[in-house]
Amino acid sequence: MSEKKSKTPKKEVSFLNIDGTQYKTRLTGKFENRTVWDKPDDKKLLSFIPGTIIKVFVEKGQKVKKGEKVVILEAMKMQNKILISRDGVIKQVYVKEGQTLPKGGLILELK
Repeated sequence: MSEKKSKTPKKEVSFLNIDGTQYKTRLTGKFENRTVWDKPDDKKLLSFIPGTIIKVFVEKGQKVKKGEKVVILEAMKMQNKILISRDGVIKQVYVKEGQTLPKGGLILELK
């Protein structure tokens, strides 16, 4: 009898650190090519869906309070009121009325 050789190459062993504990494992290609998660910057307001800016209610230098309406974003024939998540002062507004915005597009930044 002859031995069958595996046609799939063996994956390299990697080390994975979770909460300070190091594990020895083989990582999948999907895991290695994943988008790395970064903590969101609470000073930047990003679009949660693609759409068109209908109305901008704030301008540079304006003080805003948590829950205040800053823009209306139209997506799929629905108008979404975008509210600010914290108190602050507008550092820069990156959109204007009529502009289309992709998902994750920067709307404004706080100081």
